[in-house]
Amino acid sequence: MLNIQNYGSSSEDDGDDNSESSKQFSNEELTHLKPIDPKLSLAKKMQICAAPVVTPTNNDDTRVLIKDNQELMHNPKYEELFAPAFGPDNPFQTQQMKANRNMLSGYVEKAHISEFQFENQRRTFARYGYAIDPSTDGETGTGDAIVVSAMVAAPVEAEGKTVFETIKKRPLDNRKRNKNDDPNDVNGFLGPWGGYVDEKRVMKPEGEEAKELQEILAKRQKKGKVDDDKPLEEKSIFHLDQATDYQGRSWLEVPRSETQLRSDTPPDKCFLPKAHIHTWKGHTKGVAAVRWLPSTAHLMLSAGMDCRVKIWEVYGERRCVRTYFGHRQAVRDVNFNNAGDKFLSAAYDRYIKLWDTESGSCVSRFTSRKVPYCAKFHPDADKQHLFVAGTSDKKIVCWDIRSGEVVQEYDRHLGAVNTITFVDENRRFVTTSDDKSLRVWEWDIPVDMKYIADPSMHSLPAVTASPNGKWLACQSMDNKVIVFSALNRFKMNRKKTFSGHMVAGYACSVDFSPDMSYLVSGDADGKCYVWDWKTTKLYKKWKAHDGVCISSLWHPHEPSKLLTAGWDGLIKYWD
Repeated sequence: MLNIQNYGSSSEDDGDDNSESSKQFSNEELTHLKPIDPKLSLAKKMQICAAPVVTPTNNDDTRVLIKDNQELMHNPKYEELFAPAFGPDNPFQTQQMKANRNMLSGYVEKAHISEFQFENQRRTFARYGYAIDPSTDGETGTGDAIVVSAMVAAPVEAEGKTVFETIKKRPLDNRKRNKNDDPNDVNGFLGPWGGYVDEKRVMKPEGEEAKELQEILAKRQKKGKVDDDKPLEEKSIFHLDQATDYQGRSWLEVPRSETQLRSDTPPDKCFLPKAHIHTWKGHTKGVAAVRWLPSTAHLMLSAGMDCRVKIWEVYGERRCVRTYFGHRQAVRDVNFNNAGDKFLSAAYDRYIKLWDTESGSCVSRFTSRKVPYCAKFHPDADKQHLFVAGTSDKKIVCWDIRSGEVVQEYDRHLGAVNTITFVDENRRFVTTSDDKSLRVWEWDIPVDMKYIADPSMHSLPAVTASPNGKWLACQSMDNKVIVFSALNRFKMNRKKTFSGHMVAGYACSVDFSPDMSYLVSGDADGKCYVWDWKTTKLYKKWKAHDGVCISSLWHPHEPSKLLTAGWDGLIKYWD
């Protein structure tokens, strides 16, 4: 039932339910109320339009809306304080978002605890793995509750004590010691160094442990052991029927038919090779280096990873003339002297050997107990008894073949020495190393006169001097051939950079055509690349080998003949 009260009634009428100003209507009557008659007076209209007074019942909600930071002037009841929030629940809120929070990570209650006790419990928990639970306040009846960590195991001696309380530690060892503290007994005085009674000072493994250790030691000794410190017995095999021709001329003599080989001047104009004309087969593993016989280039020397050095004919039947055996491991480098009657071979068995080209005998052997990466005779005619070798222990060592002794050491590099190249009329030589630097040395002065190292420079594992002696072409590990001036300043020529090939990780050698018009190089994919020297434009590339094309040499007396050697064990001739 609704009580509709007169809007302008007095306070006396408010309490009287039966007064004229107060009428009661049922719900059915309210639905059938007629519109207000416009002829009625204003007071009557206001009386009819007055808001109904709602009489509260016991079932109605008496909660009070408390705004944030509002000061309460009365003590609210428990039902009011813990009643649920007004309004419908937000369906998108998670359980965590609905929780009451006064900081980002949750709700923090203010607690009053002394700073010392807090630090005491924190350190105890960190060290012993337990602490007093501050939330219980000892109301369980059994004293303070303990919080235990799953990560830290409490020691038995702790017995619930904190870190600020002393703990009696167990003695580490209850064994009896040998005692003799008498200082008068000079020989028998033990002092604090007396060992335990029945102590074994040397413990030896027994049974299966001993067997396992013996096996491990035997394996280690095998790994670190060099097969044999003694050099291998040298020998050579001659593959031709006769060592001389019908006139008694040695096989080292220049063929009479090839008149161009006696010329001192290079060909006037060189051309790009177009066809594969011959393949030399004989090495069972990859070829590491090839060298022309000096001045005439009618013979070619090859160093193989099968520990053998072979010399081949370049003209005529192009046969293998002689094979030289004398190394236990792969041969890294070979080099002739000026006359071509002797050559050096440097191998991974740490030996450098001097061979007689014609007879195949080993004249002498040299070792510094380190791996030689390159070996080269001094080019001057009066210094043919001296040769230099770059080794794995960062040194360049100079030997005298007459005495077999080291006469000079150049020790300034910070990595293994890869190449040695003579420049400036053989008064100086240039070396490159794994330390990514290039150093220039005066002959017989063991201090480098110039040191070239740039942050952008990479290691230069192969260097070749140009035929006119003015330039050094260096194979760079960032897939480029860079060029340095070989006169005075040794400045890098930034304009001459040859790229397009892929050589990272391989010491692919570079060579010039005799007339200085082309630059040639192999690459890691077995391709051979030819660039124009003046414009640095790539003129030609072709697949030369199945493995790495490690070496490429232009014939010094032929305008278009090129030699390539690869890790497939083949040496190919192109024209």
